[in-house]
Amino acid sequence: MKALDRYLQKIRIQKAGKYIRKNDTVLDIGSVDGIMFESWRGLIGKSIGVDPTLKTKIETDLYTLYPGYFPEACPQNITFNAITLLAVLEHIPTSEQTRLAADCYNFLQPGGRLIITVPSPQVDTILSVLLKLRLIEGMSLEEHYGYKPSDTELIFSQPHFKLIHKRSFQFGLNNLFVFERVEPI
Repeated sequence: MKALDRYLQKIRIQKAGKYIRKNDTVLDIGSVDGIMFESWRGLIGKSIGVDPTLKTKIETDLYTLYPGYFPEACPQNITFNAITLLAVLEHIPTSEQTRLAADCYNFLQPGGRLIITVPSPQVDTILSVLLKLRLIEGMSLEEHYGYKPSDTELIFSQPHFKLIHKRSFQFGLNNLFVFERVEPI
């Protein structure tokens, strides 16, 4: 990752971290190298990450990273206090988003938080320019498909999730959504 990639990643991690509670166990979908967990050392409990770009399992005292896709790569019969998808949802094909929401529900404890960041559509144009200038790495831009942040509330909707916080940041170029798992009536 280049310096600008790391900077943008750091901002997403900081924004998401405000919604993590002390000793939360966290499942990070799209964990890359585990930098988020290291940033939250002292705040979170033993956590897990999954990422399709990993070649091998990585285990530390704070987290374990599994190569592969969620939920197949995750250990089964485990739930978490929080699940994070930071700059991930825009890479998930529309046809798989409903299943993703159901899988997140199944891996999240009642009252647990689902923390999501997604870029605004105009970010793809900006990233393309930055990529041509070699200021950023690829960021898997070929997987972006014009995701609309407003779709996030539709994907993670009642009766399984309740939106508890929503805001844009970085001059409106990124969006943060925090949902809470609720039990259907």
